[in-house]
Amino acid sequence: MEFLVLVLSLFLSLVSCASSDPTTEPLRLCMTTQLSYYSEVSQIIHTSNSSSYSSILKSSQQNPRWLNSTSKPLLILTPFNESEIHAAVLCSKKRGIQIRVRSGGHDYEGLSYLCKTPFIIIDMINFKSIDINLADETAWVQSGATLGELYYSIGKKSDVHGFPAGICPTVGVGGHFSGGGFGTLIRKYGLAADHVIDAILIDANGKIMNRKTMGEDLFWAIRGGGGASFGIIVSWKIKLVQVPKVVTGFTVSKLISQGGSSLVNRWQYIAHNFHEDLFMRVILQNVGSGSQKQVQADFNSLFLGEIETLMPLMKQSFPELGLEAKDCIEMSWVQSAQYFAGYKKDQPLEVLLSKEALYKSNFKAKSDYVVNPIPEIVLQGIWERFMHEQLVFMILDPYGGKMAEISEFEIPFPHRKGNLYNIQYLVKWDVNEVSEANKHMYWLDMLYRFMKPCVSSSPRGAYINYKDLELGTNNRGTNTSYMEASSWGRKYFKNNFKRLAEVKSKVDPHNFFRNEQSIPPLRVLSGIGRV
Repeated sequence: MEFLVLVLSLFLSLVSCASSDPTTEPLRLCMTTQLSYYSEVSQIIHTSNSSSYSSILKSSQQNPRWLNSTSKPLLILTPFNESEIHAAVLCSKKRGIQIRVRSGGHDYEGLSYLCKTPFIIIDMINFKSIDINLADETAWVQSGATLGELYYSIGKKSDVHGFPAGICPTVGVGGHFSGGGFGTLIRKYGLAADHVIDAILIDANGKIMNRKTMGEDLFWAIRGGGGASFGIIVSWKIKLVQVPKVVTGFTVSKLISQGGSSLVNRWQYIAHNFHEDLFMRVILQNVGSGSQKQVQADFNSLFLGEIETLMPLMKQSFPELGLEAKDCIEMSWVQSAQYFAGYKKDQPLEVLLSKEALYKSNFKAKSDYVVNPIPEIVLQGIWERFMHEQLVFMILDPYGGKMAEISEFEIPFPHRKGNLYNIQYLVKWDVNEVSEANKHMYWLDMLYRFMKPCVSSSPRGAYINYKDLELGTNNRGTNTSYMEASSWGRKYFKNNFKRLAEVKSKVDPHNFFRNEQSIPPLRVLSGIGRV
């Protein structure tokens, strides 16, 4: 132990800024005394003077919009084991320094690597092991692994197993699972979080717990309630699902001006009632530019079966689309993960291991839930508004199937029966300047306001993994009230928000793990929630 402290202290003394930084130095010295064995310090602690600091900070910032932020961490920790995270929690708490945890860097508002007060980043890049057990159809997955790495590992082990998580392969498991997580298997199997059966979490006291020791309330909360509010989740045990050896993908594109509008309208009435083996989302986007610009609808689909089974099903369920066998591609399930990510099915599976997103640009997103079909006159208003922007998308993901069978209280994610589909709104731009961002975000805000009468209400629902700070934010510091946080919390979690706050009050009553949209403790005074 003495040798460890001596070595680490010597390293710290060589960092030129150590003596001039009254915040960082005590934090690092605290961490050296907490660690109980020798670590290669240069591999896990990266200060602003480290040659690795800038590259690690930018490495998984998936939204370039935040690259110019002045919010920089005091240091970045890239731990290899739980003890190093334990030390970071205890020392940060002692010094009053915030922690941001980053797995894949896809937080839509950058909250996994931005903070308005002094903070450190715990980057889970080294926590990426995946251990698959086909005997009981389970896997342990560390939070720093990406969805692509998970799919790759499953595909290498089995051609009849999959997992119902998201479409983007560079998304980190940690944030995705803790927010719910959905993709092409949502109608067959529900959410990723529905299939989490255990987890390892480090709480605000540095205690390392599994499902049994954390208790069922906390285990419930981290599966869809946003894990960053409750601790640092280092790994997840998941239940794999069965898929056929052959699945079928197809994308049929229709211009809105050439019948696409009526097809989108028809899709609204039927997609949630399709056979659960059929997932068909709609991507609305502009194609062309200038006077040639038009709105296009892409019917992007996965069927869990072969073409010969799909074709009669489509003729019965959605003959208006005019699907032909030549439009379809048969592949394995893991190849379908490549297909939906934008790769070709015959590219090597290793493309799923890439940390670089195929398409990266500045963006802002919002979300909605639709419980009744949107009137055609409103669809026409959407097409008209699209013509005033260039890089804009609406992605409509159908629900129904398994999603309608699971109670809205089963896990914190509440958007189940009664929802026809989810909408993700995206606007993107190339020039990373504030004035440019404001222009495009204003356009998105106007579209969001236009949609208000046609989507869910009381509350107007939103998806936590499409984080949107314009829904409301917490006050700075530890004293955000439950009532204030309800402005955004009920949109994400509906009636589950109160239970989440109750769990928070038990496991992190002093609100150490917090951010602009973290769950606040439910402070009780005389049996009444204090606001």
